[in-house]
Amino acid sequence: PRAAMSLVCHVAVVARASAFGFCRGVCARARAARCDGSRHRAFSLVTLPSRRRPQMLSKSVGGVPGGPFAVGRFICARATSDPPDAAAATAVAETEALVAEAGEKIRTLKASGGTNTDDAVVAGVAELKALKAKLSELQGVVDVPKTQTNPEKQSKQGGKQAEKPQASKPTQHQGKKGTGDESASAGGTSSAEEVKKVRLGKVAAIRAAGGEPFAYRFDRTAKTAVLQAEYAHLGDGKEVVGKTQAVCGRVKAKRVFGKLAFLSLEDDSGSVQLFVDKKRLDCGAGGEGSFKKIVDLVDMGDIVGGCGTVKRTEKGELSVVLDSFQILTKSLLPLPDKHKGLTDKETRYRQRYVDLIASAEVREVFKDRALIISTIRRFLDDQEFMEMETPVLESFAGGADAKPFNTFHNALGMSLTLRIATELHLKRLVVGGFERIYELGRVFRNEGLSARHNPEFTSVEVYQAYADVSDMLQLTEEMIVQAAVKVHARRTNSSDVSGLKKEIESSLQIPYGDETIHLGDRPWRRVSMNDLVLEHCGVDVLNTFHSERGGAFAGDLVACKTAAVTALRALGDKESLAGVPGVEQAQSVGHVLNEMFESVCESKLRQPTFVTNHPTEISPLAKPHRSEPGVTERFELFVVGRELANAFSELTDPVDQRDRLEAQIAGHKEAQAIQREAAAAMGKRSLQEFEMETYPLQMDDDFVTALEYGMPPTAGMGLGVDRLVMLLTNAPSIRDVIAFPLLKKIE
Repeated sequence: PRAAMSLVCHVAVVARASAFGFCRGVCARARAARCDGSRHRAFSLVTLPSRRRPQMLSKSVGGVPGGPFAVGRFICARATSDPPDAAAATAVAETEALVAEAGEKIRTLKASGGTNTDDAVVAGVAELKALKAKLSELQGVVDVPKTQTNPEKQSKQGGKQAEKPQASKPTQHQGKKGTGDESASAGGTSSAEEVKKVRLGKVAAIRAAGGEPFAYRFDRTAKTAVLQAEYAHLGDGKEVVGKTQAVCGRVKAKRVFGKLAFLSLEDDSGSVQLFVDKKRLDCGAGGEGSFKKIVDLVDMGDIVGGCGTVKRTEKGELSVVLDSFQILTKSLLPLPDKHKGLTDKETRYRQRYVDLIASAEVREVFKDRALIISTIRRFLDDQEFMEMETPVLESFAGGADAKPFNTFHNALGMSLTLRIATELHLKRLVVGGFERIYELGRVFRNEGLSARHNPEFTSVEVYQAYADVSDMLQLTEEMIVQAAVKVHARRTNSSDVSGLKKEIESSLQIPYGDETIHLGDRPWRRVSMNDLVLEHCGVDVLNTFHSERGGAFAGDLVACKTAAVTALRALGDKESLAGVPGVEQAQSVGHVLNEMFESVCESKLRQPTFVTNHPTEISPLAKPHRSEPGVTERFELFVVGRELANAFSELTDPVDQRDRLEAQIAGHKEAQAIQREAAAAMGKRSLQEFEMETYPLQMDDDFVTALEYGMPPTAGMGLGVDRLVMLLTNAPSIRDVIAFPLLKKIE
């Protein structure tokens, strides 16, 4: 026994423990190096779980790690004269763990309703096959037929017969899931292109059978939400006999159990289950083989229609028991994982159509967006405002200080820009005699991207003759509250919107991130820009430094900048320090105040706050304040640190308007000259980048001419619709509320 010799032996044993409902089998692998005992012995044991008890047990003896997987239902023991290869043993154990993980993933998918035709299961099967093949190479496994579970009986049958492998039969569990396995027909692959190839084969099969996989129409009797509401009282196990319903939508799940199948059908209102009984369906209009077509040809993502009676199953699931069935659109590409959906944000934005299919929450956001826009329109219409449309293409940009998009009109041979605001054309309409007007539409600004900025966005601008900024303040607050109430009512399925409005208006609260925004605490806070800067920075900018207020340093811009920079540096936080360059380059006391407000105060305005009395220098289109020098009758609404609306008493004096616009243009040129000089000092590349970002401001002489004909006292307000939708839907980014946001091109 101590002689140096090689011994290689294969032994197969299967142990069953079905009486305990715990083990499907036992697998052991033993390795012994030399019979003289000079090498260590190794033994590993793995107990495989039953489907009822998904625990996994593993044990390691003698230094060779056990694994959570065994191929088939056998134990393979091998003795060899070669010493155990630690690397190989580790590779086997690691591969066993991966195979077990892949198998468990497939079981989890099927337990949650997945079938062999689901794309996630197809991918899992392909992965499992590849891992099994790798494990077989590592172990040199010889599979033992399932039927020969007694090793003694197997040995009596003769060596040759015992060694001959026999085809394994599908288990009862596999038989329940029906046919139509894409993994098999696609050769165990699951890439989108190969799934598409399999599904194109199904398209051909449908047409070969005389069907049309891309139908022209379907006559639906009710949406799924209507059915859910109408039959909410239907008891478990009850069926409505004599009344047929026709439903249609996208298949989001498919389960096949012998002669029964269940499809989860989803439309834009909700979902309902399609209950497919082979005997009943094959006796229907589709005839014999209709059930098999569903099993073989229908995949997740297909758009289908079906007719039948309504029934609530014993488990309480409202279903339509099918008498007839039709594939309306055959989906060629697989849907995202039904549990995870689309997790990559970039893919979500680029392929919004897939994002909408995969996520009901995303669809709810855009339903809320549509409701908010319709509420704004209805609110303004009820106030006797008239919706107007103004040009998108303009000879030059006006109404705001922003870089426009430039284009060229070939027929006219002229350069044009896309509008950056609707303001100046709407004011022309007020001059023309329309007293209450608004426009809700797209605006375009050639600026950077961020969580709150998109180059094209939706705004609503409102103008009311014979009113001032106080009227716009009340209108803005009421309009936003009404939109919030409507969204809340839709989310809570409340039909009595008017009653709900009275009930919650005074205590309306909405979540945003980890904050709670109190829209019901009305009236919302009103505070001047100068008071906010004094509150957060300790500098009374206007009363100390403005030339029209007689302060200790009235008209001393240098002293104003020094005090402002000192205050910002004393605060010391990143946002405050970021405002120092802007203050140092400010052209006036008013600009200093604005820079301090934007760098320090703006982000701290979490609850709804109307910031009032902006400096004249930064408000060229607003009337001077009637009682406070150096400021205008203007407000900006801030919520969660973001500007939501901007309004003022409109400047109607054409002479003052021309002077202000000319001063704005001159200041813009001066600021750009300073910036150009600084960029040139940094090098050629910096100068080129600056030139790409620079843009001119031009005098709109025609607008001033319109004012010279006379515009009545007017108040105007502009509101960013996308930011309002973000607020009311708890969306962190503007891209989440724009169906197709602008994204960088993929090269």
